[in-house]
Amino acid sequence: MTIINQPKQKKTEAKLAIVTGGSSGIGAELAVSLAKNGWDVAITFAGNEQGAIQVTEAIRAAGQRGFYQRCDIGYSEQVSDFVANSHAYFEQVPTLLVNNAGCQTWAPFLELKEEDWDKVIRTNLKGCFLFSQTVARLLVEHKLAGSIVNIGSGCNKTPFPNLVDYTASKGGIEMLTRSTAIELGKYHIRVNCVAPGAIEIARTREESPEYAETWSKMAPLGRVGYPEDIYNAVEYFATSSSSYVTGQTIWVDGGAFTTPNWPYEDK
Repeated sequence: MTIINQPKQKKTEAKLAIVTGGSSGIGAELAVSLAKNGWDVAITFAGNEQGAIQVTEAIRAAGQRGFYQRCDIGYSEQVSDFVANSHAYFEQVPTLLVNNAGCQTWAPFLELKEEDWDKVIRTNLKGCFLFSQTVARLLVEHKLAGSIVNIGSGCNKTPFPNLVDYTASKGGIEMLTRSTAIELGKYHIRVNCVAPGAIEIARTREESPEYAETWSKMAPLGRVGYPEDIYNAVEYFATSSSSYVTGQTIWVDGGAFTTPNWPYEDK
C-alpha cells in the first residue's frame, strides 16, 4: 500500500468519496472534480501507480485529503482491504462510492477468448458488486445514508460491435443498479447509474484523431461529451438534490443512443 502523506487531522465538514479506477481517464477527472467541490477522495488503481500519485497530489492541491491503493476490484480480499484502509486513514465512512473502474476486449464474438470474457466480467460487473456490497455494509453498520453511482455506458441499452463482454458487463450493471436500489432503499442508500456516450479524453483522442468530429455528428446536441458532463451527473446523484431519486440511469450522451434508426429523411 502506498499513501500520499497528508495532514491526519479529521475535518468535520469533509465528505469522503471512493472512486474506483481513479488513476486515469474519466475516473481521474471525477476524483479531482470531487476534491474541488469539498470531498476527500480515495482512489483505486490497477497498474498506473504514477497516475494515482498525480491524481492524489491534485486532490491535495485542491485542499482535500487523498488516498490511493492498488486494488484489483474483482477480488473480494483486495476490495475489503482497500475499504478498511481508507476508512482507517480518513477516520470516517465513505458516503459516496463511484464504481468507475473497467476494462474491455475488442474481439468478434466467435474469436473472444474465455480468459478475456472472465477478466472483463470480473472487473466491470463483479467489481461493481463487491465494492457496492462492502461500502453498503459499512454504511449500514454506522447507520449512515449514502449514494452509490455506477458508471455505465451507451451499451447499457445499445449493443456495441466486437465488444460483447463489455456490453454484457454494462448491461449487468444496469440491472445491478436497479436491484440494489430496491434492497438498499430501506437503509437510505441510493443507487443510480451514469451512462456516458462519446466522451473526449486523452485516450479517445489518441485512439482516433477524428473522435470528436465523428461523434459530434451522431449526437442530436451536435457535440462530443467532456469529463465535466459526467461529473455534473455524478454530483447530482451525490448530493441532496437527488434525495428522492434511486434506481435510475442518466444517459450523458447528447442523445446519441436515444436517436432511432429512422428510415425516412427529415423534411
